[in-house]
Amino acid sequence: MLDGVMLLWFVLTAAALLFVAIDIRTTPESPVLKWGFVLLTAYTGVIGAFLYVLGCREPLPGLHERYVAARWRQTLGSTMHCVAGDGVGILAGAVLSSVFGLVGLVEVVVEYILGFAFGWTIFQALFMRDMVGGSYLRSLRSTFVAELLSMNLLMAGMVPTVMALKSRIPFAADPASPRFWFVMSMGLLVGFIFAYPMNWWLVAHHLKHGMMTVRPAVAHTGAHAGMDAAPHAAMSMGSGEPPWPSIPVMTLLSFLALATGVVIAFLLRAT
Repeated sequence: MLDGVMLLWFVLTAAALLFVAIDIRTTPESPVLKWGFVLLTAYTGVIGAFLYVLGCREPLPGLHERYVAARWRQTLGSTMHCVAGDGVGILAGAVLSSVFGLVGLVEVVVEYILGFAFGWTIFQALFMRDMVGGSYLRSLRSTFVAELLSMNLLMAGMVPTVMALKSRIPFAADPASPRFWFVMSMGLLVGFIFAYPMNWWLVAHHLKHGMMTVRPAVAHTGAHAGMDAAPHAAMSMGSGEPPWPSIPVMTLLSFLALATGVVIAFLLRAT
């Protein structure tokens, strides 16, 4: 039964990934978020494709700006960006842990470090540095807190899911087995759900960007509507009233959520 479910999952994922990779080329979104949706679909299959269509795909020509302005779509873009980038490092950490025989808390730490490092230094700071004037160091500073809070919630949901499934599904810890990739997909999907509320708070307080609209500047009159989207997002980040709850409080809550998720993971593993 499980093998049949996994086969269906992988077939649907391949179809969904092909659709998103082809269709998103004409969507007036920033390149990094386009790659983010492709990666999210690779992780979450038809669910990622559904989120792309519902949250980012332009319904009619010229409507993308208004379409993605909704807060829940902005938060979707923020969460997707987090999971897409962090997921690359997390998967690399899971594979390396399996190869070197790392288990338990050590495996969690390796996945956390690699996931945070890739998500923060590459997907956030490097790819989005133009939003803060092109300075990589400035981008690192401005994205650190948002990446940390989002990553903590992602791991809080992913770790117990993966550990519970690995302890119950034979060969799920072996990267050479399709079961490993199925389990990691489920973990990242649950992590996405857990990270969404934190990203809502981050977007609401201008600590993280969401969806953007980037159109080719084919004419002077058309350039203003399309190419201004990213600068507007950059100017809004970190501005406005002080967030409530405060950043230190939310940081503490995020680490408490992460610690709770790890404890639950080991309790589930022991049962």
